[in-house]
Amino acid sequence: MGSFDTILVANRGEIALRVMRTARAMGLKCVAVYSDADACSPHVAFADHTVRIGEGPAAGSYLSIERIIKAARDAGAGAVHPGYGFLSENAAFARACAKAGLVFIGPPPDVIALMGNKAAAKRKMAATGVRCVPGYEGADQSADVLKGEALRIGFPVMIKAAAGGGGKGMRLVETAEEFRTALELARSEALAAFGSDEVILERALARPRHVEVQIFGDTQGSVIHLGERDCSVQRRHQKVVEEAPGPAVDADLRARMGAAAVAAAQAIGYQGAGTVEFLLDEMGDYFFLEMNTRLQVEHPVTEMITGLDLVEMQIRVARGEALGLTQEDVQISGHAIEARLYAEDPAQGFLPQAGRIADWQPPAGAGIRVDSGIAAGQEVSSFYDPLLAKVTAHGRTREEARLRLRAALQETVLFGLACNRDFLLQVMDHPEFSAGNAATDFIASHSLNAEARPLDSREIALAAALLYRAQQQRFAAKAGGISQELLGWPGRGVAQARFRLAWDDGSGTVQVRETDAGLTVAVADARHVAAVTGTEWMVDGARAGLRAWLMQGRRLYAATRKRLFSLTLEAAGRAVHAEGGPVRVTAPMHGKLLEICVTEGEDVAAGSRLAVLEAMKMQHEIRAAAAGTVMKIAVQEGVQVVAGDLLLETAERDFEPPG
Repeated sequence: MGSFDTILVANRGEIALRVMRTARAMGLKCVAVYSDADACSPHVAFADHTVRIGEGPAAGSYLSIERIIKAARDAGAGAVHPGYGFLSENAAFARACAKAGLVFIGPPPDVIALMGNKAAAKRKMAATGVRCVPGYEGADQSADVLKGEALRIGFPVMIKAAAGGGGKGMRLVETAEEFRTALELARSEALAAFGSDEVILERALARPRHVEVQIFGDTQGSVIHLGERDCSVQRRHQKVVEEAPGPAVDADLRARMGAAAVAAAQAIGYQGAGTVEFLLDEMGDYFFLEMNTRLQVEHPVTEMITGLDLVEMQIRVARGEALGLTQEDVQISGHAIEARLYAEDPAQGFLPQAGRIADWQPPAGAGIRVDSGIAAGQEVSSFYDPLLAKVTAHGRTREEARLRLRAALQETVLFGLACNRDFLLQVMDHPEFSAGNAATDFIASHSLNAEARPLDSREIALAAALLYRAQQQRFAAKAGGISQELLGWPGRGVAQARFRLAWDDGSGTVQVRETDAGLTVAVADARHVAAVTGTEWMVDGARAGLRAWLMQGRRLYAATRKRLFSLTLEAAGRAVHAEGGPVRVTAPMHGKLLEICVTEGEDVAAGSRLAVLEAMKMQHEIRAAAAGTVMKIAVQEGVQVVAGDLLLETAERDFEPPG
């Protein structure tokens, strides 16, 4: 404990930014550390001083105690905030900070060590009278003893890594026959993640809720709680949606759980922010699960219902200041729900995703808070947790908070890689979540997003219309002030384009035709009319709910209020013809025409290669959108062409408008 004017944040992404914003508001200078993978990240740009600490992999950067301590010394920092994850619950790191004369913004190292081991933590809690989930946390780790204990506890049982969390080293075992295989898997995963293969066993409670209590202690021995959070909506034992207060917790239960959490913290001399986690069964009984000796990812929901800044409280406690709050001073106002936006594909078992963010548009509005550490153009690395941002809504009631969060998610735009935005909307709309009844089996039991919903023809029609407009805009931009007629978008007759598009679960040729009503789009056997009314895209007279769209190369990204989706233009080229005339195939971009693949008079099938264009060091095939006969070849191989240049003309059956 002591005074300091500069804080090094030993973390990255949204939590690094969140800590630095409060620190700066308190008049403190901020030091960011970064790996090579994060050199262009927003948390680096925000800081007053930055220090490179290694290459992309966390083992040589964010998990390197030696490099972070050196960075703090070199930058003149007096304190270190660990954020969450990485070294935040590493007792050796806290000790190294103290040895280097740095204030560690967190609990004492001995407390971290005690509560960081699930077995030791459960033994300590049981000794202080806190009720624990029945199980085994003994020293004998032989497979035979563990199986015997599992039989004593009764199946189903949970195997858990004693030294870690986050769903790693954890297995649910339904029967005795599955036990040894599950044990081997859990041990192997625990050893790789935490350097220890020690496990504990717990009885698997039927449909419990995951309810945690936020506690705070100061250096004078005062400990209070700030209410509870319900974190039951989880996938792979990792939280996705959290809320406060808990929908299953009344005032009496809150008081009892809060008192148990405070007693647990007092028994170990806790200081700073911490969370005591419980399982709440269907009968209303609660059992100690574990203690997190750090700031939690989901702390914004507590901040929104209490009006307190937990990071500011952490910093003040680290300075040796008293909390300045009694339990009676803590007032809960309204309800808050947080949704975690992950770079992951829910339809593929929530598989983490990596890649470049093409566009990022966070939501805004009354009662909405967004914690993020990303920006358009940033590369999302495979080295780190896929959490991108947190969107939190506050309302006077739970339903108001839910509806605000739902609306905020509908306005959220992330292009470039798969994310779980649409899955989160599924959660918001599910009747069980709406009623506040979700337990820890909620996602699995309802098979949410087990399969991606295929694009319907209206969504494909909207995408084709956007692609058509994007080509018009590109040609207009290249042509300067040239009139529409000279660009080949006639004021009379018919302008028409065919595109070969591919999407996640299919592909097909679509045809777009200019009409007085808008753009008539043929998708397989379906016909739709897309048009703009005011600022709103309409499809067949109904609002499409388009939030944003982006054409990047041959990829079209679209965000509606229902879903995010993308399509790829497989067959480059634009066909334009006057009514009854030939189809004109034009260059889709600047480039060198490498090859003409057809001859005049040749009959071609739909999908046949017509030409090959080289642009941006890539070769792009121009294919026939429909069967026809080549009537004219307008260019020679080897020439440079400009977007919109005529390449060839074909004769084919006219497009028949609906009706």
